[in-house]
Amino acid sequence: MIVKAQYRFAAKVWKHSAAASWYFVSLPIKQAKEIRFHFQNLEEGWGRLSCNAQIGKTRWNSAIWFDTKHQSYILPLKAEIRKKEQITTAQQISITVFI
Repeated sequence: MIVKAQYRFAAKVWKHSAAASWYFVSLPIKQAKEIRFHFQNLEEGWGRLSCNAQIGKTRWNSAIWFDTKHQSYILPLKAEIRKKEQITTAQQISITVFI
């Protein structure tokens, strides 16, 4: 992946309310607006935008999705990543997203 931009932020981990659901972080709205302005043309279905993400020393291929309810992008946190970086629900974490 050729990196066009990178965004660093801190966010609180939250869990979707559905059974067996995913964990996410929401990007800050200001950064989400900037990303959408510059990269919306690269979005796929459902507002999906491919990216790389990094938490601590762990970097992985992922995607962010534009969520109209939050008016921001959300980044899913796989169990593998949460375990590796010892991440828990409601924890404030530092993240870098590479687009």
